[in-house]
Amino acid sequence: MNAGLFEGRSADDRPQADTVSANGQAGGLSSDSAILLVDDNPAVAGAMQIAFRVAGRRIETASGPEEALSRLASRRFDAILLDMNFTPGQSSGEEGLALLARIMADDPGACVLVITAHSGIRIAVAAMQAGARDFVMKPWRNGDLMAKVEAAIARGPSLGPGAVAGMAVGGDASSSSGSGGAGPVGLLGESAAMQGLRDLVRRVAPTPAGVTVTGPSGSGRMLTALAVHAASAHGGGAPRRIDVRDGSAWAGLPQGPGTVILRHPDRLGEVDQARLLDRLVPQLRCIAIVDDLGALTPAMRRRIATVEIAVPPLAQREGDAVLLARHFARLAAERFARPSPRLTAAAEEAIAATRWDDEVRGLALAIERAVLLAEDGTIDAAALAAPAAPRRAEGTASAEASFDLTDAERAMIEAALREHRHNVTHAAAALGLSRGALYRRMARHGL
Repeated sequence: MNAGLFEGRSADDRPQADTVSANGQAGGLSSDSAILLVDDNPAVAGAMQIAFRVAGRRIETASGPEEALSRLASRRFDAILLDMNFTPGQSSGEEGLALLARIMADDPGACVLVITAHSGIRIAVAAMQAGARDFVMKPWRNGDLMAKVEAAIARGPSLGPGAVAGMAVGGDASSSSGSGGAGPVGLLGESAAMQGLRDLVRRVAPTPAGVTVTGPSGSGRMLTALAVHAASAHGGGAPRRIDVRDGSAWAGLPQGPGTVILRHPDRLGEVDQARLLDRLVPQLRCIAIVDDLGALTPAMRRRIATVEIAVPPLAQREGDAVLLARHFARLAAERFARPSPRLTAAAEEAIAATRWDDEVRGLALAIERAVLLAEDGTIDAAALAAPAAPRRAEGTASAEASFDLTDAERAMIEAALREHRHNVTHAAAALGLSRGALYRRMARHGL
């Protein structure tokens, strides 16, 4: 083991050496096991990566709760190794217990093993009571670590409602009349509005009640519907998705127990709503996505709208836009094999201030574009707005390149000025404006 990995740490904190098996691997984990380590200590992360590499396995790392939830929303992991403290000087375990509670609430079947020091027996006990399957003591022996992880995974997910993870990042998924894959979805967001949404999903999902999901297009209605299904008694499989505006898709309506997600039943007339009701067998759980709840007939509302779940617009999710932007930036970087991007402080201010067209879906598109165009892995405020077509400048006869700053024009300008230390020439260039055009906009906004 490279001693440099553990500079500044006592020998007792180092994982102990272990012998390897006859085939040169230390553990018996399945070759396709996916492991997530949540730990802010680079030394621990490095040691874990080496241990799993020796065992022929790959492990992903997250430095804290935000990145962990982002990764959990992107894919499903067979096991999660969770440190209990993330702030320097903290040893109470409260941060780890809070993240454990969030993970278990979102996915009661999650396989979590907590990492504690020898003095953390009380914390380990509390974690086990909260749903962790086992604990790992520092310093660990690699063979024992692999055996614990393998045994925890072998126990399999808990059976029953909620065994499959389900949350919603935001942005409607593409519709299909067929059933999609049962990959993870996550309800990312720490705002009061999103916490309330998650709480409502958890209360309603295990019941057979009909649920109608409302809210702005692009805010996450389909993914919220999938979250309801995932935490239900039928959550182990993918639900059938039917866009009822397509009459030919009605043939795909299940004729037995299960879940169906109905898109746009409010777009049907009274006659077609009555015909659809006749096709919905009593044992079928319906989750509907609608724009106008009032457009449903009373009979249809009784069948599919026992509970309404309203997905809040991004403007009501205070602080969530930046969190989502970081999540989308990480996903885009992985997708396009780009370096992990960094959002500047000015970019984050602009993201929080912008009223995004197409809600979360529009934010995701802007971030993806910014990741592709970033030259040094840094996303600044200017990279977040798409240039509009050239138009005539105010008071002149010549066309002038402009920039569509939408509702956040003032915030974008302020952010660009701060980023370039109030150098108007540089800020104008970053925004795609001439110096004179920027001065006119500054005057319009009183800057």
